[in-house]
Amino acid sequence: MDALFHRRLLLLLLIVLPACSAAVDKLNMCMDGKHHITEPKPEGQLYQQCSPWKDNACCTANTTEEAHQDNSYLYNFNWNHCGIMSDKCKKHFIQDTCFYECSPHLGPWIQPADETWRRERILDVPLCLEDCESWYEDCKTELTCKQNWHKGWDWSSGTNRCPQDSQCRRWTEVFPSAQDMCEKIWSNSYKYTTLTKSSDRCMQMWFTGKNPNRKVAEYYLKGGTETVAMATGLHLMALLVMLLR
Repeated sequence: MDALFHRRLLLLLLIVLPACSAAVDKLNMCMDGKHHITEPKPEGQLYQQCSPWKDNACCTANTTEEAHQDNSYLYNFNWNHCGIMSDKCKKHFIQDTCFYECSPHLGPWIQPADETWRRERILDVPLCLEDCESWYEDCKTELTCKQNWHKGWDWSSGTNRCPQDSQCRRWTEVFPSAQDMCEKIWSNSYKYTTLTKSSDRCMQMWFTGKNPNRKVAEYYLKGGTETVAMATGLHLMALLVMLLR
């Protein structure tokens, strides 16, 4: 091996090793979001559907109570933009909010966000099949006017309304499948998978007892090189090829 090869290999290690050493921190952290606290801690008063996170949470009791309200101060988001959303559908969006605001084990999927209301976001969190399919099943008779609920709303009234060039349509027209809904509704925050809860390889929005998602985050952070690359956002194999050319 020549000197150039050694220099390139050293450069690769200087990039990779800090990412691997930081992996442990990503097992228990809060993202830099609008309502997240700085570090996870016990919060025994979490409200209703957010209560599973009470032993270790990135949210406050007030945040979780507001998560259950229509047009809450959290984001002024109106679930009823195309008529009254059913309770069975709305419960999934409440659970989605609890998961987003409270979960301390989203570290592998946290990315920088260039947005006025948050500095970090989640991207491609692998959802368990049961959670995504049941969400879709309970919402498929609803109406909506948009596929991506992060962007493009009319906020002139202070809360989201359908843009003028849109119309309310059946859920199944906007989202032909559970995968379409879970991946597109929040700008690819979630990744549809065929993994079940028993696999310990997907994140659960719904659970009782001990939070099962730490084990999943640990798997993605401490797996093989390819898995670590996906979890940390570093495409190590592509980088290795580039450096060793």
